Amino acid sequence: MQATKPPSNFLPLTLRTVGAWAVTLILFFPLGWLFLTAFKTELQAIHVPPLFVFEPTMDNFSEVQRRSDYLLYARNSLITSLGSTLLGLLIAAPAAYSMAFFRTKRTRDILMWMLSTKMMPAVGALMPIYVLAQASGLLDSLTALTVVFTLSNLPIMVWMLYTNYKDIPPEILEAARMDGAGIWKEFRYVVLPLSVGGLASTGLLCLVLSWNEAFWALNLVSAKAGTLATLISQYSSPEGLFWAKLSAASLMAIAPIVVFGWFSQKQLVQGLTFGAVK
Repeated sequence: MQATKPPSNFLPLTLRTVGAWAVTLILFFPLGWLFLTAFKTELQAIHVPPLFVFEPTMDNFSEVQRRSDYLLYARNSLITSLGSTLLGLLIAAPAAYSMAFFRTKRTRDILMWMLSTKMMPAVGALMPIYVLAQASGLLDSLTALTVVFTLSNLPIMVWMLYTNYKDIPPEILEAARMDGAGIWKEFRYVVLPLSVGGLASTGLLCLVLSWNEAFWALNLVSAKAGTLATLISQYSSPEGLFWAKLSAASLMAIAPIVVFGWFSQKQLVQGLTFGAVK
C-alpha cells in the first residue's frame, strides 16, 4: 500500500499552532504566576528555586482586607469607572453625531487634534491638572478623578462613536427628516437605537481603561478616594516588596474586571475593531 502523504499545508498549520500556543503561554504566564504567588507565604514567594508545589494559604487576602480595607478601594474604583464612562458617553455621543452628520471643513482637523492628545505623556499634563485640583479643593476626591478619567478617555470615545455613526445609512436619516423629525428626535429615535451596539462597546472599553488607570490615581488621590491602583502601591516600601501580599492585592484588584471582560469580550472586540473592516 502507498503511504498517505500529509496535506501540503500541514507544516505551516503546525508552525502557526505552536506559535500561537507559545505566544499564549508568554502572555498568560505572568497572570498565572501572580495567581500562584497570592496563595504563598512571604518566605515561599521569595524561595529559590521557585516553588510550584506548596501548601496554599488564604492569609494574604485576609491581611489585605484587614490592613487596607479592600472594599473601600473597590467601591472608589467602581464609582470613578462607571461615573467617567457615563459622563463620557453623555458628551461623546452628541459630539460624534454632529461630526458624523454635520461635517465642516474643520471636522477632520478637530478629530485629528483630539486623537493627538492621546500621544502626549500623561506626566506632561500632571502639573496644571494638579494645581487646578488643588485650587478647587478637589484633591483626594472622587470628583476630580472622575473628571480626569472622562477627559482622558473622551478622544477614544468620540472616535469610536464617530466611526460607528458613519456606518448608519444616510437614507434612513433622510427619511426621518422627510417625516418631520428635528435634530433631537433624529438623534434620539433613529441614531441612538441604531448605534446601541457601538455605545455598549465604547462604554465597556472605557470602563476597563478607567478601572486600570493608575497614573492619575496615584498622583491625585490618597487613602480617602484611592482606587485599587492606590491599594496595590501600598505594598511597595523602601524596605522592599511584600511579594505575596502584593500578589494577593493585585489579584483582588484585577479579578472583577477580568471576569467582567470575559463575559463582555465580544462587545470589547467589536469596539476595538470598529472601522477596521469595510
